[in-house]
Amino acid sequence: MQSVRRDAGGRRDQDRRERGCGGPPLVEPNRQYEQGHDHDATANAEQRTEESGDDTDARKFENDHGAYSTRVDALTTIAAEPRQAALFLDVDGVLAPIVDRPEDARVPDATRAELLRLTGRYGLVACVTGRPTAAAREIVGVPELTYAGEHGLELDPAAGEWAERIRGFAAEIAWPDLESKPFSVAFHYRAANDRADARDRLEPVAAAALDAGLRPRWGRMVLEVLPPLDASKGTAVRALLEQSGLRRALYAGDDTTDLDGFDALDGLDAAVRVAVVSAEAPPELGRRADVIVGSTDAFVEFLRAL
Repeated sequence: MQSVRRDAGGRRDQDRRERGCGGPPLVEPNRQYEQGHDHDATANAEQRTEESGDDTDARKFENDHGAYSTRVDALTTIAAEPRQAALFLDVDGVLAPIVDRPEDARVPDATRAELLRLTGRYGLVACVTGRPTAAAREIVGVPELTYAGEHGLELDPAAGEWAERIRGFAAEIAWPDLESKPFSVAFHYRAANDRADARDRLEPVAAAALDAGLRPRWGRMVLEVLPPLDASKGTAVRALLEQSGLRRALYAGDDTTDLDGFDALDGLDAAVRVAVVSAEAPPELGRRADVIVGSTDAFVEFLRAL
C-alpha cells in the first residue's frame, strides 16, 4: 500500500508542513513500487492517519477504494475553492497510459470526461507535457484545456533559434524510433527488443549532443535532445501561474522532468504534488510527492474527488 512520503528531517518537507501542503493520499496498492523502493507504506499511512486525527475518514476510504486517505489542508483548500486554484497535469503516464509506440497514446474517454468537468470548475486546468501542443491536444482530446508543450520550450522565444541545429543533429543519427518535434527530438527505445542494448547505443548520442552544445536528457525509455535553455515544465508552470494570478495549485507527474513541476509550486498559498508511480519512475518522485497513486486508472479516481 502506498502513502504520502516525507524525507525525514528535510527542510523542504518542513516548509511544506508549515504551509499545510501535506497532500491527502488517494492511493491504490502498488506492490512493485513498494518492493523496488523499500518502504513500509502501510505503516506510513497509518501513522499519518493517527497524526491527522481523522481515522474514521481514512478507514472509510480504505474500505471503499482499497487505499488510505488522510485529511490534508492543502488539498482541502484547493478543492473547496476551485476557481482560485490551478491543476497542472502531465499527459503520458498520468492521463494517458504508457504504450510502446508514442503515436498510439490516447487519453481514455472516462478521463476526458473528468478533465472537461474540471475545466468548468477550476480556475485553470493545464496539460504540461513533453509533447508538442498539437500532438498533446490530439492525444488528450479536450481542446478546452490549456496546453504547454515541449517541456516549456514553446513558451521560450529563444527556442526557435535552435530548431534547425537540433534537426541537423538528429539527421546524422540512424535511429528506428525518432520523434521530431518543433524544438527538440526524442530517441525512443521502449519498443526495442533489447532495451538495455538500445540504451547503451544511445549513450554516445547523449555525449555527442553535449559536445554539440545541446542538452541531452533521459526520460522513461527515451533520450531527448533539447536546446540549452532554461526551459522546463517548472518554467511553464510558473509562467501560467503568473498569467492567471492563481496562488493555489496541484501538479501531477510520473517522470524525472516532473520534478521541475513540483519545484514550481514552492511558495504558493496551497500546493499539492502528485506522483503516478511505476517501476520506471525515479525514486525521488515518490519521496517528494504529497500524494502517490499507482496507475493512470487510480489517477482518474483521484480526479473524481476534486
